[in-house]
Formats: sequence, structure tokens, C-alpha cells
Amino acid sequence: MGGGRWGAAAVRRRLGHSARVRVIRLLLVTSLPWTLALGAFVILSAVVPVTVLAAMGQVVGRVPAAARAGLGSPAGHGLIAALVVSMAAYAVTLVLGPTQTAIASAVKVRLTYAMQDRLVAAVSRPAGIAHLEDAAALDELELAHGQLTAYYPADAPTTLAVVIGNRLSGLVACGVLGVYRWWLGLGMLALWLLVRRPLRKVVYEQAQAFGRTAGLMRRARYLQQLAVKPGTAKESRVFGFGDWLIERYREQWTLGMATAWQMLRRYNIGVTRLGGVVLAGYVAATSVIAYGAYHHQMTLATLATLLPMLVASAEVGDISWNDVALEWQLTALPNLEALESRLDPPRTAVHSRRIELPAGAPEHELRFESVAFRYPGARSDVFTRLDLSIPAGRSTAIVGLNGAGKTTLVKLLTGLHDPTAGRITVDGVDLSTTDAEGWQRRVAVVFQDFVRYPTTAADNVGFGAVEHICDRSAITAAAQRAGARDLVEVLPKGWDTVLSRQYKDGVDLSGGQWQRVALARALMAVDHGARLLALDEPTAWLDVRGEAEFFASFLELTAGLTTVIISHRFSTVRQAERICVLENGEALEIGTHEDLMTQGGRYAQMFSAQASRFDQELRG
Repeated sequence: MGGGRWGAAAVRRRLGHSARVRVIRLLLVTSLPWTLALGAFVILSAVVPVTVLAAMGQVVGRVPAAARAGLGSPAGHGLIAALVVSMAAYAVTLVLGPTQTAIASAVKVRLTYAMQDRLVAAVSRPAGIAHLEDAAALDELELAHGQLTAYYPADAPTTLAVVIGNRLSGLVACGVLGVYRWWLGLGMLALWLLVRRPLRKVVYEQAQAFGRTAGLMRRARYLQQLAVKPGTAKESRVFGFGDWLIERYREQWTLGMATAWQMLRRYNIGVTRLGGVVLAGYVAATSVIAYGAYHHQMTLATLATLLPMLVASAEVGDISWNDVALEWQLTALPNLEALESRLDPPRTAVHSRRIELPAGAPEHELRFESVAFRYPGARSDVFTRLDLSIPAGRSTAIVGLNGAGKTTLVKLLTGLHDPTAGRITVDGVDLSTTDAEGWQRRVAVVFQDFVRYPTTAADNVGFGAVEHICDRSAITAAAQRAGARDLVEVLPKGWDTVLSRQYKDGVDLSGGQWQRVALARALMAVDHGARLLALDEPTAWLDVRGEAEFFASFLELTAGLTTVIISHRFSTVRQAERICVLENGEALEIGTHEDLMTQGGRYAQMFSAQASRFDQELRG
């Protein structure tokens, strides 16, 4: 009894984890009517083709008697009845193709939306972006999309229906053979099941092996996109490395497909070896039928029915292109579910007891306490033991050589990454114990690689406080403070102008103009509750006049805010109330501009070097 229960449980677990069962379950959840329609298609595609063959066999068998007795005789009536059945069944087969196309289109649209919705929800759920910089997670994401293989998971239900229909059709054909000789039908069934198992295993392993080369295929796809994107096309043509891109694409694609091709060779070898077994089986089955016909042990109708049934019985175990496509299509589901599971872990008691920060936080300070950090897959730490205090309501500038971790510090501060060691506190509260999304609503940031959204100018500013995106007065006020209002209001459609040349009547902006829009977006967030303003190279795209205007308004823009500013331009840095020099993963120097210049340390060296270059440019 116990063994039986364990066996049943094992079967249920196996079914629950089966990709075929999961795709059916997904279709059921998405649309019950279309699931029923697909089920009806399976039944028809299984029964109707065999019915056509059987009816045609009866037609052939009744022709001699009808020819002798005439169509008005009982034999003639039987022939006409057989013809009507065969024609009706054949007419249904003609409809099956268009029906499959219609069902496939409807199912694909619904499943594509459902799966894309789940993917977007999964990758958008974490407050941080570590998973979007993790090679393994990106491989899973691409495989879940089906982009790397061009076998899309939304096609799996229809392909599965075709495969099941074919196998059932072959099973019915074996049943018809079994009516004549039970062991003949059973023998053909056993033969094809014996052949199918090893071949399907190779097809399955081929599809699974492809997942292990997803990184190579993702690089190949990236190189392919570089070859056709307008942005890259400018440099590839000027510098003449277009052919190099194509060659690298071919190289990566070939490496990525090597395992799949190796499996395909195994499949072909298996087909060749098993072909002899199938041939012997068919010779034996045909001999049995031929012997019966020769010795008048069957009628002409029976002979005409059994011979095509031998061919039709192959469907029960033959590996068709649909079987191959199905295995590749089904590989996406485990990747989708793995992403969902990893990016949305079960809620724990600790997770449900997040600390709610006061409305005015930070009121005292932000502090990095022995913080270490390493990017996913990196070989070394960005920070090893960072201790840094950022006073609330004041401006702090972060300087250092390239690679010192300045932008990474902002990512940690805004909750886009979590420290690998140590902690970050807000007024003494560990940031990891607070609601990450709630904290991010208190942050306004202009990243060095700020986003240029291909939507209206109003949206580009309004995204800073999306719940107020329809408030044009607030958008205009933020743009005014950032120096972006005048440049927007002279656009063809003003605030309704789409900021992208890829759309009709769209307009692109210069780098400096885009930076003003990005700053306006951050100020929109500040106007609606953000208390921390982070500026990463805020004047990098501005001309001399724009930079001077920014300096003049810097104190006004940041008044009362906790501001973190990163810049290589020391004319910007010296505006800050405190300056921190990052080096070797630690805060090397901290103080005001005057204090650090008096100390004569690293900051003084960098400032003097930049001032010297500036003087030389003026003299030149």
C-alpha cells in the first residue's frame, strides 16, 4: 500500500513538473474556450485522417461488386455510402489546416501576452538591478523570450496539439490493424514506441544542451544587432569594421550551435541504425497481410484498408519536425519559472516587517559602514571597506579616478544594488530592513548615462513623479528650474513633441539639451517628495554657458536637500559643502574644498592638475 502511494505521488510530481503539463495548465489559465477548441482539434486530427483511409479502403473493396451489379443494387448503394463517408471525412481534413492556423494565431496572441506579462513582472519586481547585470539571469531571460532559438513558447500549445493528434492517429491506425490480427496492431505499436524513445531522447537533449550555450548565442545576437542599428552604423561605416562585426557574429553563432549540431549528428546516426529495425518490421507486417490476401483470408476492402494503415501507424512513434520544434519551444517555460522563483522569493516573516522610515528621512545622515561590494561575475571588489558619512540637508561631492566606484556608490545609495558586506544606514536604520521601493521614491537621480525616452517631452519630465504626469504646471516648473522650459516650448508640438526621430514628427535633442531634460525629471521628483538628490556628472553634456548657469543655480537647486554630486569638473565639485575622495575602495580624504587644498593631498593634486590644464588651454 505504501509503495503504491509513493508511486502515485511520484507520478503526480513528474506530471506537475512536465513542461507539457505546464503549457496546458498555462493555456487553461489564459483561455478555457481556446483550450477546449484545441482539444477538439486534437480529437479531429486523430480520428479523421484514419477515417478517410478506412473509408477509401471500403470504396476500393466495393467497386468490383458494384460494377457487376450496378449502382442501383445493394452493392452499388454500399459503394455510394462509402464514397459519401470518405468524401465527408476528406472535406473535414481540408478544413483542419485553416482551423489549425486560426486556433494557433488566437492561442499565440493570448499566450504571448500572458508570458511577456509574466516576464516583465518578474524582472521588474526587484527594487534593485543586480539581476539585470547578471549573465546567468540574462541568459534565462533571453531563453524565456525564445529570441535565441526563434522557437517561441507561445507556439507550444498548438505544436503539442499537433504532436498529440498525430500520435493518437497512429494509435487508432494500430487499433485498426489489431482488428484484423491483434498481434499485428500490438506489434506495430511496440515497434514505433521502441524507435521513438531513443530518438526523442536525443531531440530533448539537443534542446536542453542549447541552454548551456545561451551566453554565446546572446553575444551573437548582440553582434547582429550592432550590425544593423543606426547608432552603431555611423561608426562601423566610418571606421570600416562592419565586416569584423559580421565575422564575429558568425563565429559566436557557430560556437553556440556546435553542441546542437553534434546532437543532430547523433540523431541522424540513430535514425540510420533504427531504420533497419523499422524496415524489418514493415517487411514482416506486409508479408502477413500479403499472405492473407494470397490465401483469400481477407476481402479486397480489408486489404485496401490495412495497407495504408501500416503507413499511418508510423504516426504513433515517428519523430517529426513538430516533435523537434516542441522540445525547443518548451525549453522556455523552465527559464520563465526559474526567473519568477528567483526574483520573487517566498515572503518571510522578516520580509513582511519592513521598517517604515519617517516622512522627512534622511533627517540626520546617510552612512556607509564597512561596506564592500562586488558586481555579479566580477573578479574583484569595487569597495572593500568603505566608511562614509553623508550629512542630511547638505551637499557632498564624490571625486576620484575612473573606476574608483563613484557611480557604484550612487547605485548602492539608491538601492539598485545591495552591499556584499557591511551596511548602509538612514538615520541609523539599516537600509536593507526598509521598504526598498518606498526608499527609492525619496530619491531623485540623474545618472551619467541618463535615459532618453522616445516619448513626449512632457512624459520625459513627468516620469520623475509618474503619479503627477498629467500636471503640466508642475512639469513646466521643474523644467524652468532646470533650464529646459525654453528649449521644449519652441519644439514643433511643444510639450507633446515626441523626442525621437524614429517616429513621425519626432525631434531629437542635443546632448546638453537632453541633460537639462534629465535634470528637470529629477527636480520633478524633488518637487513631489524626494529628499535625496544624486547627480552623476550633471554638466558633462553642457556647453560653457550651460555649465556657468548650472553653477549659478546649484545652491538654489539643492537647498535643503541631501545632495550627492559626482563630477570630474572641479569647478562643479568645489560648490559642494563636503568633498570625499574615493580611492582603492575606501574614502581617502573628506573635507571642504579649502580644507583639502590646505592638506595638499590627493584632492589638491587633482585640482591643481586640472587647473593647470585649464590655464594652458586659455593661454593656447
